[in-house]
Amino acid sequence: MNKKQIAITLGIMCLILTLGTVIQIKTINGTGQVVSQNFSNNELRDQVLRWKERYDTTLANLQNAETKLEQVRATASANTEGSEEKEAELKKNNMLLGLTDVTGEGVIVTLKDNDAVDSTKVLDSSYLLVHDSDLLGIVNELKNGGAEAISINGERIVSTSSITCEGNVISINGEKVSSPFIIKAIGRPTMYSALSRPGGTIEYLNSRIIATISQESNITIDKYSGVISARYMQYDE
Repeated sequence: MNKKQIAITLGIMCLILTLGTVIQIKTINGTGQVVSQNFSNNELRDQVLRWKERYDTTLANLQNAETKLEQVRATASANTEGSEEKEAELKKNNMLLGLTDVTGEGVIVTLKDNDAVDSTKVLDSSYLLVHDSDLLGIVNELKNGGAEAISINGERIVSTSSITCEGNVISINGEKVSSPFIIKAIGRPTMYSALSRPGGTIEYLNSRIIATISQESNITIDKYSGVISARYMQYDE
């Protein structure tokens, strides 16, 4: 075989190899496109399924919430009479606890420092002043006499109230108060006789301070303005 034939043969072989390579590359590219397209379709389908699942879950939760709401509404409508009774009982309890303003018949006791006496003529000038023990004594007498609501200078006396003396200042419910001390009490008429009887509390207090008592038919006592909290009590379920 001469050089010309060899060159022709090599040229034909190179052409065949080139055509084969081109065909192979096109085949690979076409396959990749199909795979990529199939992958994109699968991913889109998965996203649609996930969103549908979220929608179904949200719809189920909404329907469940609407069902519970209807049950609550039905229960509330069925227990309207019971709710009114409970509300009335709650108001009564708040009144007894001192959490509401109240009005009724009762007594008003006024205690004042005895400025009419020359303090230099007594051994102890504090003897002529109203002390926390005096207020506590009146409050206890009123409770024993049937008081249902008591206040001192506008401070409602409740189960957690404190009457203390800090130096020359008396504090009630943590608020400083001073003479004259106006004690209001709503309750039985026996409160008046319990305090004003001969040899009773009012007569004793008048031996050193100024104490008066009056019977009233219409007394208003404001509610307790603080917060009643329990540290040791718990509900017994």
